[in-house]
Amino acid sequence: MTAVTDHDHHDASAENAPPQESLSDPDKAEKNDENDTREEVKQEAVKQQEDEKKDGTEKDSDGGAPESDTPGEAPSASGDGDCDGDSAPAPASASPASPKSPSKSPPEDTPKNTRPDPRPESESSGAWDDGLIARRVSETDPPPARETVVEPRVSSSVPQPVMPLAYDGPLRSRLDALRELVGLSRTRLDSGTLAEAGRVLDEAAARRRLSGQHTVVAIAGATGSGKSQLFNALAGVAISETGVRRPTTSAPIACSWSDGAATLIDRLGIPGRLRRRPLQSAEAEAQLRGLVLVDLPDHDSAAVQHREQVDRVLALVDAVIWVVDPEKYADAVLHERYLRPMAGHAEVMFVVLNQVDRLPGEAAHQVLDDLRRLLDEDGIALGEYGEPGATVLALSALTGHGIGELREALGQFVGERGAAARRISADLDAAAWQLRPVYATGRRAGLSERARDEFSDRLADAVGATAAGQAAERVWLRNANRACGTPWLRLWRWCQDRREPSTGRFAVREQPDEEATARQRVEQAVRTVAERASAGLPAPWALAVREAAVRGAQGLSEALDELATRAGTPSGRPPRPGWWPVAVLAQASMTILQIVGGLWLVGQIVGVMAPNLGVPVLLMSVGIVGGPGVEWSCRLAARGPARRYGLEAERRLREAAAGCGRARVLDPVAAELLRYREVREQYGRVTGARAVVG
Repeated sequence: MTAVTDHDHHDASAENAPPQESLSDPDKAEKNDENDTREEVKQEAVKQQEDEKKDGTEKDSDGGAPESDTPGEAPSASGDGDCDGDSAPAPASASPASPKSPSKSPPEDTPKNTRPDPRPESESSGAWDDGLIARRVSETDPPPARETVVEPRVSSSVPQPVMPLAYDGPLRSRLDALRELVGLSRTRLDSGTLAEAGRVLDEAAARRRLSGQHTVVAIAGATGSGKSQLFNALAGVAISETGVRRPTTSAPIACSWSDGAATLIDRLGIPGRLRRRPLQSAEAEAQLRGLVLVDLPDHDSAAVQHREQVDRVLALVDAVIWVVDPEKYADAVLHERYLRPMAGHAEVMFVVLNQVDRLPGEAAHQVLDDLRRLLDEDGIALGEYGEPGATVLALSALTGHGIGELREALGQFVGERGAAARRISADLDAAAWQLRPVYATGRRAGLSERARDEFSDRLADAVGATAAGQAAERVWLRNANRACGTPWLRLWRWCQDRREPSTGRFAVREQPDEEATARQRVEQAVRTVAERASAGLPAPWALAVREAAVRGAQGLSEALDELATRAGTPSGRPPRPGWWPVAVLAQASMTILQIVGGLWLVGQIVGVMAPNLGVPVLLMSVGIVGGPGVEWSCRLAARGPARRYGLEAERRLREAAAGCGRARVLDPVAAELLRYREVREQYGRVTGARAVVG
């Protein structure tokens, strides 16, 4: 518009200039070029004027600030402008040019096709688009009222400091515990089970980065409950459309009572054309400073996208005002789909019975009492007698009855600056309650020492530890008998062994049958210990314990057979006691006495030696009787060392089998049980209670 005024002034100066008598051809060409340039500038100015008129018309249709029909006329500052007051006054260049003031021609280096920003200054500078509210105020209120209501505000172009939300120590500890819990459980639980916990963590982190001085409150309700009318009553001006057409509200509309809430509203996905400011009033701003009110579509709308928007926004706001009417306050959809699942969010919930002006006499109190009864059945704590819980009010948005009480309750609620933290805490409680079946049980879980010992005994029996000890004992006794027995008895036994066949005396067990039996015993032992370890655990962790036991059982039978071969068979000859050489010497002496006595008698019979039967007979008798006596004594004395030797062999095999079973089965099972104890402790921190670990 400035360009038009300057151009007209320039043309007038050109016409009043004295005519030049003669011009050369180059001068004529230069003059023609200058006229062409002036004509183009004039056409461009007219085009800009038409575009500005078009933009002003579009702005009025979108709720923007109305513009004057006269070109170059600035909006009035008496209330017809931005209701927000954030927009700066109109610049001096936009005012119509005075005839007395000198005008400047457009600079020559200005591009001809350059168009000014069609957006209004309030939108381009980040201010609120409040033209719709301002226009409706100007249409409904007289000029003096507008002058007393509208107050100057600081321009939103100046960045205001926004303090981020700060969680207290217990809430931060619970969030950290939930984060640790999710990390420990990702390999044991499916993503669907942990989805809600992950969402709570993401929303808590996102909300913490945003303003802590604002409280986002959503107004939700069924079709015809009057929530948009209540929204307008709280804002003091008709912002949300009301009417008999259903659904009336098709998209969320936000209204903020103070600056600095743009990022919070961006998080809700509400575009700039649906962001409004309330009617400016010093009392209302002081009472509701920091409030961001959001009008939602009907939660029972026939349009699916409307219900989806309601569910999406309800998961992001700090608090919610449920608006019910006398006809639908007991609607099953409202109670079963929203109120009952959100019972833990009672501290950030308002339940408003609207349209009480339609109820005669004491009917309003009766309906309100019945509403409290239904809320109590839903598990929603009511904030009565100073106790924390939902606030239940009765009002009429049409007549204004009860609006002041709701405004006062909202002002106190917003002034506490604790709604966001309470909402996150309630979300934590809800997520923890959903995870309770996969973390908490009423039974003790784990492996007792008795179960471990029984598992080791089963593996020892599978590898034949007892039989191996008995075999080692027999080997020791056999060696003792051979070393301490009489030569004649050993010779006779040797002949018997040579004479009898090597097979046929004992039933020989087939090796495949023995291996199959041992393998079955090992598998049975593993199944038993897995069942005892998983008893009392939640299903996912019980399955993890059983899978760990099954993985460890693979190849366990072969490993036990190898250990039995190495540890069951003693290396080298069995150890001998200290009396063994004495017994061998005594047995040799008895044999020598028999030989000497026998030769003496033979010599007497032959006549080589003098006849004397007493001495040789005595020597032979001592040798014959003493040999078996020494052997019998050695056998009695060898029982103790042989028994200890067999027990030692059995112990070594048992320890080897127990070590193999512990490394392959018990340790993986114990690791899963330890992980469960860790997540159980973290779950206890999430719930804010001391976890009882089984």
